[in-house]
Amino acid sequence: MAAASSKLNNRLTEIPAAWNVFFVSILSVGALITIVPVALIVIVSFSSKESVAELGYTFFPMSWSLEGYDYLFKLGDQLARSYIVTIQYAVLGTILSVLTMSLYAYVLAQPKFPLRKFLTWFMFFTMLFNGGLVTNYILRTRYLNMQDTFWVLLLNGLADGFSIIILRTFMKSAVPDSIIESARIDGAGHFRTYMTIVMPLLKAGLATIGLFGFVMRWNDWFTAFLYNSKPALIPLQTMLYRMLRQIEFFINNSELMGTMDALEMLKTLPGVNLRMACTVIVIMPIIFAYPFFQQFFVKGMLVGSIKE
Repeated sequence: MAAASSKLNNRLTEIPAAWNVFFVSILSVGALITIVPVALIVIVSFSSKESVAELGYTFFPMSWSLEGYDYLFKLGDQLARSYIVTIQYAVLGTILSVLTMSLYAYVLAQPKFPLRKFLTWFMFFTMLFNGGLVTNYILRTRYLNMQDTFWVLLLNGLADGFSIIILRTFMKSAVPDSIIESARIDGAGHFRTYMTIVMPLLKAGLATIGLFGFVMRWNDWFTAFLYNSKPALIPLQTMLYRMLRQIEFFINNSELMGTMDALEMLKTLPGVNLRMACTVIVIMPIIFAYPFFQQFFVKGMLVGSIKE
């Protein structure tokens, strides 16, 4: 009887070889679609300016060059400072944001909390209406005095209503109310219940929201562009954006620059390979961050797959 039951379970859970090959083929095509553009960006970043001008974007350039990276590394301390600011902004901002939104979601997930409906409405209202760019700028510069400070970066996008809804929904499905009630009966407070019970079961949801927030902060250039002018507070994206805009200005107005020194400088400026080099140094940390978050996806799904 046990053998028959085991055969039936294997028949229901095993994937036939033909379907297995089909799914592997689909995933392989999807992986190639993702990897090939990244590989092309890396190759073009090491291609010479003449090769890009003659052959365009190709996997087989005529000649190789490091002029794009040389131009970036000439920035010296500013490049290192901007990298440090970006890492601090992305890591600390993501941790603070995930902690804030998960605590808000924990409150909304408590059925006996008296202000739950009001806080839900308040959160939903922010998803439909906002003050706009001018109002935010006036608030942060005139009243909060956050201009040219790290706080304007750290507190940017601290809470998002849609992410809070995702965390609350995931919490309701992954953390049964009976577990929280048992912890409350044993004398645990809300904060201890949140830290010792809810957080371990919520790893997959926190990793998902954290990854999206990390990528958003890593790619954010507009906040520092508006509020920060000190070189020590300029993130990597903002620094690269300003540098590329200056190079484009010089190239587009080359006919107005009649001096020999200006024309000689224009000849030494890198072109597309500089853009690709900027892209490479920006996306590489994100590529390395994905495996770190992926381990929490797997662990969170295994830990959170409990039934009442």
